[in-house]
Amino acid sequence: MIRTLTFVCFIIFTVSEMPAQTPSSLLYRNERFSLYADRVVQGPYTGYTTDGRSLRSDYQSPINLEVSPKIYLKFSINGKDNELPGKYSMSFVYPDKTKKAVTPVHTWGQKSGDNKTYKHAIPPSSALTIRLDLKPVLKAIEKDGYYTCYNGTRIYKEDFHHVCVAGSVLPLNWDYDNLVNNPPAIMKDEDGDGIYTTELMLNTALPQKQTAQSWSLKKDVSSFPAYRGPFPIIEACYNLALEEMLNAIEPDSTFRTGKEWAGVWTRDISYSIILSMAYMQPEVAKKSLMRKVSKRKTIIQDTGTGGAWPVSSDRMVWAIAAYEIYKATQDREWLEDSYRIIKNSLRDDLANIYDESTGLVKGESSFLDWRDQTYPKWMQPADIFESENLGTNAVHYQANIVLAEMAGILGYEKVAREHRAIAGKIKDGINQWLWIEEKGFYAQYLYGRDYKMLSPRAEALGEALCVIFDIADGSRSSLLTQKTPVTPFGITCIYPQIPDMPPYHNNGIWPFVQTYWLWAGAKAGNEASVMASIASLYRPPALFATNKENFVADDGDFLGTVINSDNMLWSLAGNISIVHRILFGIQRQADGLHFSPFVPEALQGEHYLDNFRYLDARLRIRVSGWGNVVRTMKVNGIEQKELFIPTDAAGDYEIEIILDNRVTGASGIHMVDNYTTVQAPYVRLQDKALHWDLVDGAAGYAIFRNGMPLSEVKKPPFPVFADGSYQVEAIDGKGVHSFASEPVEVYSGGQTVLQAESFAIASKKPYKGYTGDGFVELSKLENLKLHMPFEIGEAGKYSIRAIYSNGNGPSNTENKCAIRTVLIDNRVTGTFVFPQRGRGEWSNWGATNAIIAGLSSGRHYLTIEYRPANENMNGRVNEAMLDRVELVRIGD
Repeated sequence: MIRTLTFVCFIIFTVSEMPAQTPSSLLYRNERFSLYADRVVQGPYTGYTTDGRSLRSDYQSPINLEVSPKIYLKFSINGKDNELPGKYSMSFVYPDKTKKAVTPVHTWGQKSGDNKTYKHAIPPSSALTIRLDLKPVLKAIEKDGYYTCYNGTRIYKEDFHHVCVAGSVLPLNWDYDNLVNNPPAIMKDEDGDGIYTTELMLNTALPQKQTAQSWSLKKDVSSFPAYRGPFPIIEACYNLALEEMLNAIEPDSTFRTGKEWAGVWTRDISYSIILSMAYMQPEVAKKSLMRKVSKRKTIIQDTGTGGAWPVSSDRMVWAIAAYEIYKATQDREWLEDSYRIIKNSLRDDLANIYDESTGLVKGESSFLDWRDQTYPKWMQPADIFESENLGTNAVHYQANIVLAEMAGILGYEKVAREHRAIAGKIKDGINQWLWIEEKGFYAQYLYGRDYKMLSPRAEALGEALCVIFDIADGSRSSLLTQKTPVTPFGITCIYPQIPDMPPYHNNGIWPFVQTYWLWAGAKAGNEASVMASIASLYRPPALFATNKENFVADDGDFLGTVINSDNMLWSLAGNISIVHRILFGIQRQADGLHFSPFVPEALQGEHYLDNFRYLDARLRIRVSGWGNVVRTMKVNGIEQKELFIPTDAAGDYEIEIILDNRVTGASGIHMVDNYTTVQAPYVRLQDKALHWDLVDGAAGYAIFRNGMPLSEVKKPPFPVFADGSYQVEAIDGKGVHSFASEPVEVYSGGQTVLQAESFAIASKKPYKGYTGDGFVELSKLENLKLHMPFEIGEAGKYSIRAIYSNGNGPSNTENKCAIRTVLIDNRVTGTFVFPQRGRGEWSNWGATNAIIAGLSSGRHYLTIEYRPANENMNGRVNEAMLDRVELVRIGD
């Protein structure tokens, strides 16, 4: 162990000491690209450096090379997929040798199209006018006051806001939630004849430079750790990240998450801080995190699905980032302040989102917060709240560990014990409910309604965090890094992909996620995984001359994703960590600095890091050799038994680490082609049987009852002989399953309906579509506690859900999700979540999440109560209209 030193004789490392370089030497190659010492080559394109301080690239996006003339379209009211089941309702072939075309008039609710074959492509800058006959909808609204969609939902006249078109060709896409934010997708009826139209330009000419084609270091980065090594491409990408880090700091000394993104986002800055910003920019990191703290001294969940928290519940990644800052700074005041904020936030989470039955946490996937991008289309925000996701649970596990460690440092032993126990339950839940033994990795999430089932997709960030946080014990850690599917351009956010979703989270690769996967590979001792990750991380900045946010998994292109950005904070933070965290193995803990270098054999040589600051110490580090086993470590010329620099170290340190030219750990990578499943069926109950339309590409169908496999059939129908919750998955010719269909619930045990207006004064607001004689307003002023006595005739297990409306915002963003604690016979039984269902759509009624409870026969009391722990992210508006509560007996 090294203690404080005040005098050091420096060994001057000169370029002449470095081994002879071969700049063009090959470091890594797969079928899509190659990494060399000084360049990246992908097809005809090369990004290269001559000096480690600049990059030049001739890369051009292939997005306009050939655009298929076969166009698939589907129409939408109010940003919902509500015209017809299936992936499209209209197909159209753009005519050959023309630059202006008009579709036939498509009638809403009918299927139309042209199945002609084609050999041509859409010419550049071609115009297309799309026409929709909406008269069937308008006539129904005029006659009945509403239109009933294919799935039974109603669109009332007062809630009719906009008509849009989704499609398979840019500038259209299949992102229904955001159609209204895409001007070409918005359709208008200018002359009031019921025919809606829009004109859009297809295959528009792209500027020659879609991103910077060259970069050279202009800012002064001399105050930051300087890296030199035998591979100029690493130096160049590292220096690019340093400069872009400075670009990412706003004038008010907070982080800007990307060139196109202003403001501070909890998850973005937190994941970036964990990667490297905690020590590279500690004061900026502190200020940025404190921007995401509420007046109640709780962590703010970013705006998101259904009105943010608790539908989205990954805000606790803030806690992990805050602790990284403490480990980097040893700032006691920061520790005390962040401890209180984390404790307050976990208190609210424990009251609302922790599932005692599984030990898991409810809520949307961490960072994967765009509904249809990672969830089945049928899942409403309330369903997403009820799901239990791998990545979000890994975050909550570690947040509880962090709070326990903070409590231990501060002397709060009782709190430390409590939260270690909570973390233990989450870890046990992840390993019990989400591990897939036959696949060798964890499932994406549990999902469903009354009964949950596994989504067997891999989720990259969650898989990585389970290794990094020691959730994956023993052989699972190694097995996971070898078995999780990885595509040639990198690890996709999920695998396999979802059909008819534009690349973003679906069919996308994010460098920051790839970096966490790199960390996981290094921790598991998987050299093949480490080298493939490093190559995947250096390819984009070398070719694009900036740290992009994401790129398309199919072709590695930065164009084609829904949103992208240059100079992206978490991408550049990950880039920096390749050098610091992996090649030099620098890891901060509460007691000091630890070292565990991992240099793949392809990157062997002399690596130097100068001016690395740790508290009052300044380090100069040299790593030589390759592997993850240290042969010797010297500090100021004295050999050490322990790779450790304590917190009280001061002055200058010369560290020399020689690796033993070997790797401990099983090496391997499950390299696969990118793959997309078939669509999930739309299933309905008719004549005591399940019916669905045949799914394109499906070879068969799997039937599930109560979340468990029941049967496989070649085609519908499937007779239903017993009560239960039924779902169907389509299976393609390779045996890959789609998502499960929306549950069809078949229960003969009866239903108890509690009309809200029978227990409180009915609201006078002019909303429509409710049942009974009215509905009741739930707000921070009205009906803070609603008592509803009821009788149960037969004891058993009951599914309890409320029917409500919340028109305070769209279903995909903002922060006005309403929340209430539910008690039965004065005992807390669960939480009802009332997510937003559409801006101004107060006659749009839907179901909350279901609470499952065992009830005896006889009289009971159900209470819906607003409590301080139910405070949402808005702080002012916590409101929903309650129509009724339904109790359905689902079992003994």
